[in-house]
This record gives sequence, C-alpha cells and structure tokens, in this order.
Amino acid sequence: MPEGQILCMTDVAFRWPGKSSFALKVPGFAMSRRESVMIVGDSGSGKSTLLSLICGTLRADSGTIEVAGAELGALSAAGRDRFRADRIGVIFQQFNLLPYASVRDNIVLPLMFSANRRKRAGDMEAEVLRLCRAMGLDDAIVASPAGQLSVGQQQRVAVARALIGQPDLVVADEPTSALDQKAQAGFLDLLFAQMHAAGSSLLLVSHDERLGRQFDRVERIESIARTERIAA
Repeated sequence: MPEGQILCMTDVAFRWPGKSSFALKVPGFAMSRRESVMIVGDSGSGKSTLLSLICGTLRADSGTIEVAGAELGALSAAGRDRFRADRIGVIFQQFNLLPYASVRDNIVLPLMFSANRRKRAGDMEAEVLRLCRAMGLDDAIVASPAGQLSVGQQQRVAVARALIGQPDLVVADEPTSALDQKAQAGFLDLLFAQMHAAGSSLLLVSHDERLGRQFDRVERIESIARTERIAA
C-alpha cells in the first residue's frame, strides 16, 4: 500500500452466491488518510456491498483490499473481525443501536471488542461525555435507553459509537436518509468536526448528491465499480 493511503482496492471481484445473483468488480479505488469521500449511487447499485468488502464482513473472491496497511484477504474471518474492531468505525443506515441499553453502553460497545481502541479512548467515561457534548447531546441523555431517543438523537449516538477510540477509517451507509435537508446539513457539520478532531478518514455512501459539498471528493459508484446481474 502506498504511503499516505488508508484504503487501496485492486482488481477486486465479488459475487453473491446463488444461481440468480449480483456481481461486483472494482478495478481500482484508493483513499488517502484523513480524506473524506462520498460515493453516490442509486439503490441496488452495489454501494452497501462495496462497504461490506471494505469492512471485511464480506471476503472478496479475488483481488486485494488493503485498509490501514492490512490486506483483508490474508486474514481469517476472525482476524477480519478483530481488525474491524480495532481500526474501522461503522455508521449503519438503521443505526443498529441496542434499544434497551443506555446511550453510554451503546457508545462504548466497540471498546468491548478492541483493547487497542479502548487504550486510544483513554478515560472511557470522560470520552463518552465529550463525544455526546460534541454531537449536541445533553449529559442527561447518557443514562437513557437508546430506544427512547428521537431519530436525530439516535443518529448522533451512532456517530459517537463509530468515532470512539479514534478509528483510522469510518464508513457510513446512508446515515442521513431519515433526516430532512436542514437536519442533514447540521448533522454533517457535527460529523466532519469530529472526524477532523479524531484524524479519521471518512467514506460515506448515499443516493443524495446534494450532500457532496463538504467532502474532499465525490465519486459515482459507476466510476468505481462494475456490477452485473446474473440470471438463473
């Protein structure tokens, strides 16, 4: 992996199993450290599959995917899980918070799976409060069950969870889809401020091109990946 890059994909191919399936090919795609990139594409265009390959939840059939100096294809499934816990923060489209767990317990969840990330977080309780305040959440919310929060508040908790422990790369799958345009802009302002503070790179996928103004680079999924529907 060239110096200064956080992500490098070369000749990557993946096909979902089954007689009728979906195949994705990425000839080449790279990101620099601290860079913010948005990938735009319609639903079903392969954006989520691409993120899953980068996170290591899916293993490419061929080619190489290097993240923060590690070649994901050389790691076992358990090794990819450990690597993801250490180095990657994920913001899911549906947030995937534990509804009955407190905001605090949701935010620190990644630290339970990574001693390295826990060490980088330092004082865990102080870092939870810092992130909540930075994301515009009141201190009183920390003890509240996540399921009792508004959609906007849950979204900010999901960002705090992704950023705790300063991951090298944060990937976000349509994180603003549930918000109106004004709320989207405010959310991205908060997200970018914390990304810069953590020194993390950001890869966000969306169908909404209007979000692109704050990113270092905007790419269409068609310029990165080729997709193919394979009929039975």
